[in-house]
Amino acid sequence: MAEPLLVVDDLYISFAVGGRTVPAVRGLSFTVGAGETVALVGESGSGKSVTAQSVMRLLPAPPATYPSGGIRWMGEPVLSMGADRLRRLRGGEVGMVFQEPMTALNPTMTCGAQVAEALDLHTDLRGEARTARVIDLFKQVGIPQPETRFRQYPHELSGGLRQRICICIALACDPKLLIADEPTTALDVTIQAQILDLLKRLQTERGMAVLFITHDLGVVRELCDRVVVMRHGQKLEEGPVTQVFENPQHPYTKALIACRPRIGDDREVLPTVQDQIGA
Repeated sequence: MAEPLLVVDDLYISFAVGGRTVPAVRGLSFTVGAGETVALVGESGSGKSVTAQSVMRLLPAPPATYPSGGIRWMGEPVLSMGADRLRRLRGGEVGMVFQEPMTALNPTMTCGAQVAEALDLHTDLRGEARTARVIDLFKQVGIPQPETRFRQYPHELSGGLRQRICICIALACDPKLLIADEPTTALDVTIQAQILDLLKRLQTERGMAVLFITHDLGVVRELCDRVVVMRHGQKLEEGPVTQVFENPQHPYTKALIACRPRIGDDREVLPTVQDQIGA
């Protein structure tokens, strides 16, 4: 069997804060195979985004440190990559959609220029060929009037369109892995559904792997093949989505699922995780 694209192996991540060391991720292990969609789920502060950013070494170091464990990308250790190799990895082989489209884009650059920047770094496309590629990407993600949007600035676009621009940047160089870090957090429910449908379609069309960071279990059930449940920086449970949802093994996973509202639910007050398992 071929080695997975991404292997996170017994990873520890800590931060130096006020003269002391604070652990953020503790002994985390999981894999993402080619064409697979894997979710990291858990409440805020569980270490999901820190893990996602570590895949491309985006955490400033210091204060971030990696006391032990490792991350391998296509068999190559990420934590020992040099600057040139990291530049090829970031945006070229691995793309990332960040969780806040309102601040992820540069307000001083047009939307077209921000997508073209990724092409400048990782491809030989220039001039009209590069512009045509950006406009084609805009069309692929459903941006109306792509030629007009190319020349506009982020503040002229809605939140949903900004997020589609972020997706264009992440996909511009046909990455093998897309990291989607809570990509619908700041969007209203209707736009959330559109973005999720878009990501699902693009993943199918391109055959790329996806690492999906979320706290929304409904999204996980709809989009993902496997799920890793995290709390306090640790993995508590992992397995195929159907298995974990229908037969959860860890009390925390059971509590998360029990907290979900359901159509026809007659409970006046939804339980919380703390209600069921304590702090």
